[in-house]
Amino acid sequence: MSSVDKNNYNSRVTPYVFACWILAAFGGLMFGYDIGISGGVTGMDEFLIKFFPKVHERKMHAAENNYCKYDDEMLQLFTSSLYIAALVASFFASKACSLLGRRPTILMASTFFIAGAIFCGAATAKWMLIFGRILFGIGVGFGNEAVPLFLSEIAPINHRGAVNILFQLLVTIGILVANLINYGTSTMKENGWRVSLGLAAVPGVILFIGSLIITETPPSLVERGKEMEGRAALQKIRGVDNVDAEFQQIVTGCEQAKQVKQPFKKLFKKSGFPALFIATIIQVFQQFTGINAIMFYAPVLFQTLGFKSDASLLSAVITGLVNVGATFVSIYAVDKVGRRKLLLQASVQMFISQNLKIVGVGRNWSNLGNPPEGNRVIGQGLGSSGGDSSLHIRDVICMVVGPMGWLIPSEIFPIETRTAGFAFAVSTNMIFTFIIAQAFLSMLCHMRAYIFFFFSAWILIMGLFVVFLLPETKGVPIELVEERVWKQHPVWKKFFKDDVKETAD
Repeated sequence: MSSVDKNNYNSRVTPYVFACWILAAFGGLMFGYDIGISGGVTGMDEFLIKFFPKVHERKMHAAENNYCKYDDEMLQLFTSSLYIAALVASFFASKACSLLGRRPTILMASTFFIAGAIFCGAATAKWMLIFGRILFGIGVGFGNEAVPLFLSEIAPINHRGAVNILFQLLVTIGILVANLINYGTSTMKENGWRVSLGLAAVPGVILFIGSLIITETPPSLVERGKEMEGRAALQKIRGVDNVDAEFQQIVTGCEQAKQVKQPFKKLFKKSGFPALFIATIIQVFQQFTGINAIMFYAPVLFQTLGFKSDASLLSAVITGLVNVGATFVSIYAVDKVGRRKLLLQASVQMFISQNLKIVGVGRNWSNLGNPPEGNRVIGQGLGSSGGDSSLHIRDVICMVVGPMGWLIPSEIFPIETRTAGFAFAVSTNMIFTFIIAQAFLSMLCHMRAYIFFFFSAWILIMGLFVVFLLPETKGVPIELVEERVWKQHPVWKKFFKDDVKETAD
């Protein structure tokens, strides 16, 4: 069905462009599968016996809800090594996006991820396991750089938010699929962990095939001097012949971008600060509000809270289901109510949920902050006979809902610094993901239930940030964000008062 948006950009959604959205978004499923799979695997006895026997010994002799039974630096490195590799890879991915295009970068992401799945699934020694995770990380770094940019650049303006959140939707579906697979493989007598890790190749293969089908984005083609191909690509993804207005805006943006020879240097100029600050601080909030920590270690966390092994895996599945449902709500609402209102609503909901969790845990552990004494059971575990099953499910559900960490950074940079700026966003996400993945089990051991106070405080800070500093980008063409958003914002406009387009930078 044809439509003309408020900026006179003609477009209609064709089967081909819809296929491009879905196939590219499988980069999110690839990332989500990895987030979900590691926590379940680290709780499997066969995996621990083979690679982390000391942890398994501690697990067998500790109380069911002992906070410290999984506290092991190498076990945490199994999860976190991926993110330090992704941190480094994101800067190479930024260059690949600029020089080669979004599509080849997505192809490289899938190749690295498939190789990582092979190494991890076939691992016979700890070094193979960690090396496989590093390959996973390189794939994630390339994919998380290229896919959100790709989706933002091919989406029509009136659907850009929903299309970009397809990436996050596939992340949550990947987490859910991983939790379901862990639940199934946990009953296997042998090699359940190999199946869980090896099946990561499936989303990688789908993304690899998809990267051969999707088109390159028009801004990427024009930026690399391929204007005729760029116009043809724009006509193909818009489903109409008359794309003059949008194409001219892309050409103008790319001409301005060519004048900037050092995009990373421009990012650190005064006028580059607002977008860089917003893009990076959102990544900090995404990690320190606790959402990914719970997704990484959901089965381990629920075992620590007193759930039995099967119940902890099932609880992780429930968490994944609600996460998927919340993302569907975001897809529906983001282009209707806007990014700012949706993120503010998420902050309020997360703050209430986290405090409900604190109340629930505090009721079950009367000596909330005392350090664990050996293997002694502290109070009633959430999975013990003294618990309320409805409270258990409510506590699981209350852990879900996170900020839109990928959408906003993908649309707030001008084209001349877009790949460089997004590389900073991705790398910031990965370094703070590494910190929380590496530290969470130790934090749980030492802080115990007070860890939820830590997350709650960060959620409050995030809410205040949204109220005072986050601008709205709903309905604004990417090429006009600087003029219509940054230069109009009461706080950020002062950074552009002396802004002059550099011609030699």
